[in-house]
Amino acid sequence: MEKEAKKENLTNIVIDDKDRAILQLLQENAKTTVREIAHQVHLSPTPVHERIKRMEDMGVIRQYAALVDHSKVGKGLMVICYVSLKEHNKRSGAKFIRLINELKEVIECYNISGEFDFMLKVAVENMDAYYDFHVNKLSQAENIGQLQSTFVMSVIKQTHQLL
Repeated sequence: MEKEAKKENLTNIVIDDKDRAILQLLQENAKTTVREIAHQVHLSPTPVHERIKRMEDMGVIRQYAALVDHSKVGKGLMVICYVSLKEHNKRSGAKFIRLINELKEVIECYNISGEFDFMLKVAVENMDAYYDFHVNKLSQAENIGQLQSTFVMSVIKQTHQLL
């Protein structure tokens, strides 16, 4: 009962306009100082710091990260890989998810609806590296029904900003 109450409280998170403004600034540049944010949202640094800490504690802010241009770090090939499983039970799904979390080539994974069960975003050096990944890692996983690869020709829009 107590767990359910905590879970319910986390889903009913109240974010006001000041929180949204703070989040927007952090999404634009996570290295922005509390003092700079405070100036822009017309609050003093202490309440801004407290708001950021509260949003971190509530899981609104999950982490701070550097966005890296994949092509400039030797990962010149981006592939969207659609995967369907043969069996759709809890154990099989969990096993597949554990595998995906171990594969460094998979940089994003979504559980989707429709013809396929999962959509993977894969970043590798080149076509040879993707072939190796596809044949020796992903295709070897138990319970794979169907795989379809779509190669990204160019990125038109890529953002992490929600607000």
